[in-house]
This record gives sequence, structure tokens and C-alpha cells, in this order.
Amino acid sequence: MREHCRDFLRELQGAICAAIEGIDGERFREDTWERPGGGGGASRVLTDGGVLEKGGVNFSEVHGELEENFSDDLPGDGSSFYATGISLVLHPHNPRAPTAHANFRYIEKGEKKWFGGGADLTPHYLYEEDAVHFHRVLKDACDRHGDDLYPRYKKECDKYFYLPHRGEARGIGGIFFDYVDADESSLAMWKELGRAFVGAYLPILERRKDEAYGEVERLHQLQRRGRYVEFNLIYDRGTIFGLKT
Repeated sequence: MREHCRDFLRELQGAICAAIEGIDGERFREDTWERPGGGGGASRVLTDGGVLEKGGVNFSEVHGELEENFSDDLPGDGSSFYATGISLVLHPHNPRAPTAHANFRYIEKGEKKWFGGGADLTPHYLYEEDAVHFHRVLKDACDRHGDDLYPRYKKECDKYFYLPHRGEARGIGGIFFDYVDADESSLAMWKELGRAFVGAYLPILERRKDEAYGEVERLHQLQRRGRYVEFNLIYDRGTIFGLKT
């Protein structure tokens, strides 16, 4: 299972980067890295592109032993773990084009194996047709694996991407899931949701990338990005997991 998931994620990283490069005109730069204690990854970054101000589509595969105070927070016995995933954030130049985030991961701890992930959209200026499109694509992907998935995953996303200290949502949500037991059925679902990201986001980026904007819109964009940073530094599970491992 771990080799299958790793290979799929590398393939997905390549497919997402290629799709973005097709719109942006610039190419991602890849930096590989190793993790002391086991594993490593490949970070792909695009900076000052034709469409993206900055974007990262990062792959990791790490393993080793968890510190006791963190190991108790995760399901499964013992302290040995394996994790592979991709995480991406895309920040367009144009304030009228939304920021997008997605994460898809597979984790093992002891005998416990599970999938997690999701995708969400953070507009600086809200267009209803964009919100409808993004959610519809994700819902269609979920519905092929169970009518109950989208309502549950949407609710979890709304709950997760929320800044309690400000009393506001980070964006318009999407889907979010975690601790889904890994088997052949959930693997198929996880892979389909990962592949759905390109169709959910890129048509919106294509639609908004050339719209007119000025300094007022740019300032608003930077203010909203500040909220994004707050979430990532305080609440984001992926950030916490990375720091603790």
C-alpha cells in the first residue's frame, strides 16, 4: 500500500504542476531534500510567474520514530510511523483569482493505516459561479464513492478551516477528511479526490487571471493573505505534523 500511494502522489504532483505550467507559462523549480531520521521529499516552487505570484506543490515520504508526546496524539500502537503526501498552496498575482490549497496523505502507525486530505478555496473577492463550480466538481468526485461523503467532508472542511480568534472562515471551504481506514475502496476514493483538484481549480484561475485590478484590490489581497498565514501557523495540522516529526 505505501509504495502504491507514494507512486501515485509523485504522479499527481507531476500532473498538477504540468497543468499549472500550461496556464502560467513558467516552470516549477524542484528541490529535493532528506529528513534526518528517515525519508525526504521533493519541493516544487514557482515564483513570479505569468499567473502565480508564488505556488508550491510539495511531495514528502518520511518515516521513523515519533516523540512520545506526539505519538499519543495519533491512532495506532507504538511510535514507528510512515507518512507520504503532497501539499500545495497557489497564490495568484491577481487579487480576483482565489488562493487554492490541497493536501492528500497516507499515514501508517503500528498496524493502523489511514488516508487524509482535502481541498479548499480562499477567494479575496467572492464570485458565486466560482464557488459553485469548485464545490460541484468535488461533490461529483465524492458522490461516485458514496452519497454521504460530500456532506460529511464539506462539514469537516468548514469546521477545520475556521479562525476561532477572529470568528471567521478562512474561505469558502471545500472538502476535508482524516483517519479514513486504508483499504482498496478508500484508496480509490482518495485517488479520485486528488485527481479532481485540477478540474476544480484551474478553470477558475483561467477565468480570473486577466481581470483588471488596482492598488485597493492588491491591499485587500495582502490583508486576506495575513489571515491565511495566521491559520497555517496556529491551526494547520500539516504544519504541526511536519514540525513535530
